[in-house]
Amino acid sequence: MTGKRNQIKRRGKTQKEAKQKVLTEIDNQTNAGVNRKITKNITFDKLAEEWMKTYKLTNVKESTIDARTTEMKALNKQMAKKPIDKIDHLFYQNVIQEVAKGRKENTVRNINACANMIFKFAKKHRLISENPVTDVVLPKKKKTLDDLKTDKTAEKYWEREELKTFLSAVLIYGERLDKEIFYTFAFSGMRVGELCALQKSDLDFNNNTINVLKTVYSKNQNMYTYTLDTPKTNNSVRTIEMEQPIMDMLRKLVQRNDEHKMKYRLQDDYQDMDYVFARLNGRPYFRGDINKRIKRILRLAKIKRHATSHIFRHTHISMLTEAGVDLPTIMQRVGHRDSKTTLEIYTHVTKKMKENASEKIRGKFGDMLQKITNEK
Repeated sequence: MTGKRNQIKRRGKTQKEAKQKVLTEIDNQTNAGVNRKITKNITFDKLAEEWMKTYKLTNVKESTIDARTTEMKALNKQMAKKPIDKIDHLFYQNVIQEVAKGRKENTVRNINACANMIFKFAKKHRLISENPVTDVVLPKKKKTLDDLKTDKTAEKYWEREELKTFLSAVLIYGERLDKEIFYTFAFSGMRVGELCALQKSDLDFNNNTINVLKTVYSKNQNMYTYTLDTPKTNNSVRTIEMEQPIMDMLRKLVQRNDEHKMKYRLQDDYQDMDYVFARLNGRPYFRGDINKRIKRILRLAKIKRHATSHIFRHTHISMLTEAGVDLPTIMQRVGHRDSKTTLEIYTHVTKKMKENASEKIRGKFGDMLQKITNEK
């Protein structure tokens, strides 16, 4: 390129050893196209920054950008100023082990996935010859006896009586919109961002359906700085057939919203976007707001159970399973692309249903079984 000699200097205990190092480096640069004169001056944080610039061009959601930024911070804490040509598989294995300390396994998986994308970017642009993330072993928390005894899946959703207790408490202690929010949640299986993004035009009262076309997001849960975006995945765009009582309830809510809008729409702070579950100023609620409402109901009803908005989504899967709906239909209704979560709850509920079936048989035909027991 420049007409000048590009010298590769290597030291060794013998001339033969030094020569072999030079030949190895020439081979690396020839085959992999990696110029270590350049890469030795590139640190991990600089590489990650360059990757992020390109990543943002892929039309990725703002919420995903925020998540990747958080993951990059965790990686930078361990190796921000480390030259990328010094980051090999063994070094990165130690990094991910440090990252894993005090973090949940799912969080560690996401951080590792972020690192993999960054190093793939580096390899694609011939800044490194090998991706250090390849074949890395992710640390897993050793399960205790208590962990094995605890039914983790059962904690992800409410049983029929638990849901009934919570919804009854909503009718007693609920504030404005609580009834509409939590009944719609329970009978739709929507994600919290999808529910908060619902607008009047998404409700079809003639066919009793709800169209899920978008989600609402605000990094700081700020009603003045939020974005409306497409749902989580392509499968998330769907039409949900709803029960008549729920749609009747929502119809009344929309009427109240329209009446409220006519009174306050000219106020400076009012935003006319026809959100179904809107604040008094017309702006949407967010995940944090809904979780506060759940916490308040649980406290007032003295229900000792930790729960967030996502429990309604899992509970809806259990409701559909108990109602005899097949797995593919359940996945389509809740907008799941990956069957892992759906299948976990589906299997758990069907297993309990089989156990209950045996109890029902004993209850119904116990007199017949008793004759066998009494027979000598």
